Amino acid sequence: MLPRSLRARLLLAFLVVAAAALGTVGVAVLLVGPGYFAEAMGHGPGDPAGKAMDEATRIAFGDAMRRALAGATVIAVVTAAIVSLAVAARIAAPIAGLAAAARRIAGGHYAERVPVAEPGELEELASSFNEMAASLEATERRRLQLVGDVAHELRTPLTTLDGYLEGLQDGVIEPRDETWRLLRAETGRLNRLVSDLSELWSAEARQLALEMKAVDLADVARDVAGQFAPVAAQRGITIEVTGGSAVARTDRDRLAQILANYLSNALRHAPDGSTVTVVTSSPPSGGTVRLSVSDAGPGLASDQVDAVFERFYRVDPARSRAAGGSGIGLAIVRALAGALGGRAWAESAGPGRGSTFHLEVPRA
Repeated sequence: MLPRSLRARLLLAFLVVAAAALGTVGVAVLLVGPGYFAEAMGHGPGDPAGKAMDEATRIAFGDAMRRALAGATVIAVVTAAIVSLAVAARIAAPIAGLAAAARRIAGGHYAERVPVAEPGELEELASSFNEMAASLEATERRRLQLVGDVAHELRTPLTTLDGYLEGLQDGVIEPRDETWRLLRAETGRLNRLVSDLSELWSAEARQLALEMKAVDLADVARDVAGQFAPVAAQRGITIEVTGGSAVARTDRDRLAQILANYLSNALRHAPDGSTVTVVTSSPPSGGTVRLSVSDAGPGLASDQVDAVFERFYRVDPARSRAAGGSGIGLAIVRALAGALGGRAWAESAGPGRGSTFHLEVPRA
């Protein structure tokens, strides 16, 4: 039965190899040695003097050879054991360190890392382990943040509902139409939050049913812009669709959902009387097509360009909450873009200089 320890297995393997080598050498010497001895004594094959070699000399030679081989074997085994222990320890130590670190990560210590010192496969293994640990740590951090953010977002509407219901029960608040409208608005806000969270989970878990086919981004842009035109007209905002045909292999409904999120975000921040531009393009090189939405809003600082796609992130918390945004629309956009095989990102020249949100998906 093989030992369970990797170090013991390596040591056993080295000793087996050493024993096989020593056995081979011993057998070869015992078989070949007498012939070489006779030749050294000047007695070749067929030499009468060789045939007449004293039997006692042959026995003495064989005995000396066996003793020499036995001594050399003992020395070789001790040397092989010492060297094997050192080599096995050097190989097994990083593996043991990885195993210990893996157990600590399994126990919830996601900040665990292992040193990357050994060259070759062990270095690659350690680097991959550290990358995995960093990914797990980031996932756990996002999970904890998500739990805290959801609790924070649910607290406000639930507190409002509880306060008004208590007031209605105690007779402090009259059951007027305004009261019922406010209660319905808060329950609607809760429903939107739950729906958005469900959509985000489905997109990130790649659980969406997608119908991938050839879709012209320009057609989708015109359709979605037409849906938002009445809302934009109320504030004097013009939605302008430009660019040529850009045919992608994607899901039309999810593409329209991404563009709707972009336009909703742009209209929420664009000043009255401004223009929101939707541009479709098909770069001559590369295997993607692009959809971009630009506004003349407050713009983004350099540290906000990527943060706006995080869950519940708000550039202007007060304004976004008043407008009824859940704070995860752009997070859904990035997850949907990934599910479609593309990517979503934002650009801005700085605060007060507007923003542009891009989407790239595979070309048909």
